[in-house]
Amino acid sequence: MAVAMATLGTMAPASGTGAMSYTIDPAHARVQAKVGFFGLGSKTARFPHIEGHVALSDRDAKAVTLDVRIDTQTLEAGDALTRSRLRGPDFFDVDHYPRVTFHATGLTRTGPHSATVTGTISARGVTRPAMLAVDFSRDFAAMTGRESVHIAATTRIDRRDFGMTAYPLIVGRLVTIGIDADLLPVGG
Repeated sequence: MAVAMATLGTMAPASGTGAMSYTIDPAHARVQAKVGFFGLGSKTARFPHIEGHVALSDRDAKAVTLDVRIDTQTLEAGDALTRSRLRGPDFFDVDHYPRVTFHATGLTRTGPHSATVTGTISARGVTRPAMLAVDFSRDFAAMTGRESVHIAATTRIDRRDFGMTAYPLIVGRLVTIGIDADLLPVGG
């Protein structure tokens, strides 16, 4: 399945310009990954521990610093068997790979409060390109870096790209990942 939790390092101003820096509020952040099951329904995994930092440039609309780390060891699922399998070696293998990370490489604004963020997802020792569609609760023009901002982001990945190939006739290949998080200003 998917991507998860993030705890990020320090943030440098995006592209050397003035930056609006935020940290992900772990108390108000969640990641969930949803995959087709038997072609009729779906299964959802939740990752309750996510950390990270975001910096948006107030001068360069394309500049972004975003690093997120998701703790796979806290993975939750609807039942004990699914949780056990997802934590096991066929999927997240949490004993060997305790986190999933997302690192941004660019941002393209698609509206007054929406953007596409390109970057990489790393899971199970594999790193692949990824693109997040992100909605911000505030218009970019109104953001000062001193207020909290809510984001909702989505992406889709192919679980096989990360070595999660078990149960191909039962579990779908494509995983939809959703992130909801409050961003708190840093030093604002």
